[in-house]
Amino acid sequence: MGKVAVVEALADIRAALAVLVAEVDGCGAEPFCAADPLAGLVDGCLDVLAGAREVEARVAGLKARAAVAFADAAGVVAGRGVPVVAQEMAVAAEVGCVLALGPRAASSFLATAHAVVASLPLTLAGLQAGTLSWGHAVVMADEAAALDAAGAVELEAHFLDPDAPDTARGCPVGELPAHRFRAKARSWRERHHAESIETRHTRSVADRRVDYRPDRDGMAWLSAYLPADQAAAAWNRLNAISRGLQGPEETRTLAQLRADVFATSLLTAGLSTGQAVGRVDVGPDEGCISPENFARPADVPPDAVRAQVLVTVPVFSLLGLTDEAAVLDGYGPIPPSMARRLVAAGAGSFYRVLVDPRDGAPLEIGRKSYRVGKAMRNWLRLRDGKCPFPGCSNSSLDTEADHILAWANGGTTGIRNLGQPCPKHHRLRHTTGWKPTPASKTDPPGWTSPAGRHYHSEHQDWEPTKRPPPPDQRTEERGSHAGEPPASHPDFAYLGLSPGEESLARILHAPA
Repeated sequence: MGKVAVVEALADIRAALAVLVAEVDGCGAEPFCAADPLAGLVDGCLDVLAGAREVEARVAGLKARAAVAFADAAGVVAGRGVPVVAQEMAVAAEVGCVLALGPRAASSFLATAHAVVASLPLTLAGLQAGTLSWGHAVVMADEAAALDAAGAVELEAHFLDPDAPDTARGCPVGELPAHRFRAKARSWRERHHAESIETRHTRSVADRRVDYRPDRDGMAWLSAYLPADQAAAAWNRLNAISRGLQGPEETRTLAQLRADVFATSLLTAGLSTGQAVGRVDVGPDEGCISPENFARPADVPPDAVRAQVLVTVPVFSLLGLTDEAAVLDGYGPIPPSMARRLVAAGAGSFYRVLVDPRDGAPLEIGRKSYRVGKAMRNWLRLRDGKCPFPGCSNSSLDTEADHILAWANGGTTGIRNLGQPCPKHHRLRHTTGWKPTPASKTDPPGWTSPAGRHYHSEHQDWEPTKRPPPPDQRTEERGSHAGEPPASHPDFAYLGLSPGEESLARILHAPA
């Protein structure tokens, strides 16, 4: 059939779309629900949206396959005499004209399409099944590009293969917004990259910079590429100061306050030499009454970051015995040296947390009173990682503890009955029909919409803590000569293995 079949199939798609448009406009042959047409229209429109998302995903998979097939065929037709770079430009130009894309966008689309079709079979299958969007495919291709072939296979299996040894927890990837999937995929890549996060971070620090970009209507963008601890601390401090300025007489929104405080701090804080112009230790519970109160004193070095941050760091990594990444709240994995530097600087937001060694999840804490104590509040931050509403990225330092079943209705103040929505979604819960579903000691609550549809929350991907190698192996790895005593760590005493551990070691590592 060839081209005729393509034309007929596309005509059928257009006809089907016309039917759906008529149904949404209320011009269909019959209403969604004769008994209650308005309620039927509400449910019917949600069905159309869900179906359209699936069709868009399938179409994206079709476009990727068609683009790769076109590029391969066009290369054969052009012959060997055309330079490779010139042929790639010609293909990108053709695809860009057909899809109305600029040269860079067309090249980016072709690169992602080739990666998905050639090396990401589970992602391609998800597109063709309608369970993944093109945005998810772009994220997978971007994160896999920084891994070797084996790492890319493991990354894809972790999120998309239900039979993988350690699959992603909580909300399925296709139900996450693409930007939240990027955060989870990036965290996994940081932990499992073949190259140490310490080495990669050291290399990337050299690229730190501030960018300025003019925009419309007399406005401009000012952005900074910084080490994660500095950026997170600055953002948390900016939020804390801006929330402290809110009140009945304040007409500015939180976003406007952030912008004003940011500009004021850059233009006025600590620029005059020899003057102490304010304070620097600001936490989320320490509101400021004006931007002038948060400036850095002139005698404080600019790298003395003192704003509150929440970091989870494995104890062996903290002692320098392993290179396992720590986790910075609202960001993800960070190099262990960064976590150790924050501890050494006297950060006031480090808490001892007992975790389950099997999966790395924090163990439960409980309390029989209405008030949520600091220990339980910190535990909630560790369990949820952020606001648990689907798609929300607000970090756990900008959330509010909330009883899922109200205290007045018999709810308890325990981990299983607590959530930590951000202020916006806290208001949504109490002013509309959106309601959280029960949580557990390791899983945050999901949400049920006014239409009765349930949406899963995003879960933390906890992993078991890595144990350091035995002292003799560490000695070999450090290049010690035979017969020399093991090198000691200033904060760790090597007491050897217990009798039980020695017996187990002999069994597991018996000579051949």
